[in-house]
Amino acid sequence: MALSDVPETVVQTALKAANAIGDGLYGVDLKMINGKACVIEVNDNPSIEAGVEDEIIKDELYDTIMDVFRKRLERRGESRTQ
Repeated sequence: MALSDVPETVVQTALKAANAIGDGLYGVDLKMINGKACVIEVNDNPSIEAGVEDEIIKDELYDTIMDVFRKRLERRGESRTQ
C-alpha cells in the first residue's frame, strides 16, 4: 500500500509507538479495531523483505533508509571533530 493511501491515524499511531522506543529503525504492527489503529507489536529488528516492503516504491525505500543512516553518521563525525 502506498504511504499516501494509509489513513492518517495509522501513520500517527505507528510514529508515536516507534518514537516511544527511540530513533532507530523499527517495524510497527497495527490492527484497525472499530476504526481505531491499535499497536500489536513494535519490532526493534524488523525484516525488510524484497518484493514485499519495497513493492510500491522499489529502490527508493533502500535509498531513504541508507540516506538517514548516512546523515546520522555524518552528524556523529561532525560532533567528534568539534
